[in-house]
Amino acid sequence: MPPDAPTSPKDARHDGWATLKRFLPYLWPADNAGLRRRVMGAVIMVLLGKATTLALPFAYKKAVDAMTLPAGSGASGAQPALTVALAFVLAYALGRFAGVFFDNLRNIVFERVGQDATRHLAENVFARLHKLSLRFHLARRTGEVTKVIERGTKSIDTMLYFLLFNIAPTVIELTAVIVIFWLNFGLGLVTATIFAVIAYVYATRTITEWRTALREKMNRLDGQALARAVDSLLNYETVKYFGAEAREEARYASAARAYADAAVKSENSLGLLNIAQALIVNLLMAGAMAWTVYGWSQGKLTVGDLVFVNTYLTQLFRPLDMLGMVYRTIRQGLIDMAEMFRLIDTHIEVADAPNAPALVVNRPSVTFDNVVFGYDRDREILHGLSFEVPAGSRVAIVGPSGAGKSTIARLLFRFYDPWSGRIVIDGQDIKGVTQASLRAALGIVPQDSVLFNDTIGYNIAYGRNGAGMDEVDAAAKGAAIADFIARLPQGYDTEVGERGLKLSGGEKQRVAIARTLVKNPPILLFDEATSALDTRTEQDILSTMRAVASHRTTISIAHRLSTIADSDTILVLDQGRLSEQGSHADLLRRDGLYAEMWARQAAESAEVSEAAE
Repeated sequence: MPPDAPTSPKDARHDGWATLKRFLPYLWPADNAGLRRRVMGAVIMVLLGKATTLALPFAYKKAVDAMTLPAGSGASGAQPALTVALAFVLAYALGRFAGVFFDNLRNIVFERVGQDATRHLAENVFARLHKLSLRFHLARRTGEVTKVIERGTKSIDTMLYFLLFNIAPTVIELTAVIVIFWLNFGLGLVTATIFAVIAYVYATRTITEWRTALREKMNRLDGQALARAVDSLLNYETVKYFGAEAREEARYASAARAYADAAVKSENSLGLLNIAQALIVNLLMAGAMAWTVYGWSQGKLTVGDLVFVNTYLTQLFRPLDMLGMVYRTIRQGLIDMAEMFRLIDTHIEVADAPNAPALVVNRPSVTFDNVVFGYDRDREILHGLSFEVPAGSRVAIVGPSGAGKSTIARLLFRFYDPWSGRIVIDGQDIKGVTQASLRAALGIVPQDSVLFNDTIGYNIAYGRNGAGMDEVDAAAKGAAIADFIARLPQGYDTEVGERGLKLSGGEKQRVAIARTLVKNPPILLFDEATSALDTRTEQDILSTMRAVASHRTTISIAHRLSTIADSDTILVLDQGRLSEQGSHADLLRRDGLYAEMWARQAAESAEVSEAAE
């Protein structure tokens, strides 16, 4: 398979606005009025909480100003001052509680929106991945794809939270503080506040853009490290066979070191950003407080004005202190979601035709009509291949390695479309019917049957959605594996392990046959189903396969000719073309490629027998 095209740094810097625009429907789902009401409720809670927060400094100022009255000047003067001060202190405390109450009520109301948005996005990505062609899945590393999905789905909840509950409230609060400062203190403090906020935002954006490039590199290296780890663990036995543990450790260590170096640079840049932000904030705070103290010394401002200004600036810069983190999070979220949206936007190479009907199979015949195909345009595999498999017949496909035998299976299941020509089942071109109905009519037992990391019962029942235990048990008997399962302590609940590695090769093949029996398709395909088995197990499996193939159209792709000698018709491929066809006896009489292959394999078997003796 060709590798993915390399992504240049310029291409990697996605259009943030386009990503954000695509993200907004998850914030305001058009098809879910309940979630929209929750969003509106959360917005109302934000406004109520912000209004309460903005009122707090007034109560604080009034309380302090009331306390500046001479408390010992007499009972008549002290009691009103005490009452006023206590009233404003109580109002301040209630206001703080109300702010916390509205914030948490907002979170309660909004939580369902965030979770549903994340779930909806994850389902869309998962569904899309299953629609992509085999070419995509062979070219991409599983670890990298799962990492992209994980980061992308997690980022949407964070994006929703910060957009609604940090950016918008901060803008509201900044506007309100500027208006309040204008009305109470004039242009000077307003100008200083605006200048400081602009400087803060500029510094944050500039440094964060630099950090974004570092973060993108760190994510890429993180994905590579994970991909190498997953690839190595999936090939655990191969690593052991070749004594390559040290080699694999070195490969992973190299990727991990590269990631660690990138992470150090990213975290160091974070320290620089925090220093710049703190400098701007504290310069404004120092200037504003000094200006207020000077006004107090001139008799123009009160002590309450000092705490008034201090409280507003503290409240304003509390979310602004988070602006760097929020901007970084949103920026990173856009990067993560852009990567995930690129997965969603990946071209579907094999798609159903508009309004395609379901395949209807009455006579399960298969016809390849002048099929031309290759995995790459510069390497053609099948050169105008034509043959017919009559309904109910047993046809074998043989040929040297690289002749295109397994390609026929992939085309029949429509993992790829041929460049030209047609593949027809019961008179219907498979490109014109739905893929689901096509694959429902086909069953396969591959050379390496991969099982899910679940129970034997689950893997057999996987053949058809909704299959009951009676059907599973009947299929296990049909595949001659029921006795083996009965001897297991946990029976059908026995776990098969990762890719079914807890079972032997023969046991895995029988589970695969049973799974196909549950599916009960009219057309069966055996793709070198016994080539990886020993001779005794192969004969047992062949007997089972012959019984299963009864009353079905069967296509057997084989390397060992002895396993298909009793087929009705044998098709001999050579370099993507049909070289010979006929029965076993007919082909031997022709003394062509098939006869040559038969003689070579017979000689090899004789040599093995002599060596054993």
